[in-house]
Amino acid sequence: MQLLFATSNPHKVEEVRAILAPAGFDVVGLDSLEVQPPEPVEDGATFADNARIKAVFYAKAAGRLCLADDSGLEVDALDGGPGVLSARYAGTGETRSEQTAANNARLLRELENVPDDRRAGRFVCAMCLADAEGRILAETRGTFPGVIARSPRGTSGFGYDPLVYLPAMDRTVAELTAEEKNARSHRGEAMRRMAESLTAMSRN
Repeated sequence: MQLLFATSNPHKVEEVRAILAPAGFDVVGLDSLEVQPPEPVEDGATFADNARIKAVFYAKAAGRLCLADDSGLEVDALDGGPGVLSARYAGTGETRSEQTAANNARLLRELENVPDDRRAGRFVCAMCLADAEGRILAETRGTFPGVIARSPRGTSGFGYDPLVYLPAMDRTVAELTAEEKNARSHRGEAMRRMAESLTAMSRN
C-alpha cells in the first residue's frame, strides 16, 4: 500500500519509510505529487493541532490516504520552547541548512547562561492519519528526551540533532546511526504506534 507522507523533507521521508517498509507500506513524500498544492497555514497551538491541519489538508488535496506529522524541540528552561516554532525559531535563512544553522545558533544563545542541570529537553512528534475525505483515522505521539549540549556534535540526522545529548549513550542524536535513531526517536515511537493502526486497517 502506498502512503503519502505530507512533508517535503527528504530526511523525514527516509525515516518513516525505513520504519514502515517491513510492514509492506511504500511511503512517498509531497514531491511525488504531479501538482503541488499550496501549503496550509500551520497555526495550531500544539504539535497535534498542526499534524491534524496538514493531514486533513493534503489528504483532501491529493484525494488519498495521507499521514502527517508535526515535530519539534521542547526545552524546560525555555518554558517548552521553541515548541511549535522549532522549524522557524530564528526566523532567518533561505535554505533548509541556513534555517537549521540559525535555529541552532539561537538555541545556544538562549541557553548560554543556563546550568547543565537545567538543560533538559525533548523532541516531540505528533502524527495524524486522514483519509481522502479528510476524516481523521488515527493519531499518535512520541517523545525523545535528552539534554541540550553547549556545542554541536555529530554529522548525522538533521535539525537540532547535533545539540540533543543523550547521557546514557554519551552521544548526541547526530552521532547515532540511522538504525539507532529510529529505535529510540520521537518519530520512531510515534511511527511504530501508527504502523500498528495502519496494519490493523489493512486487515479490515
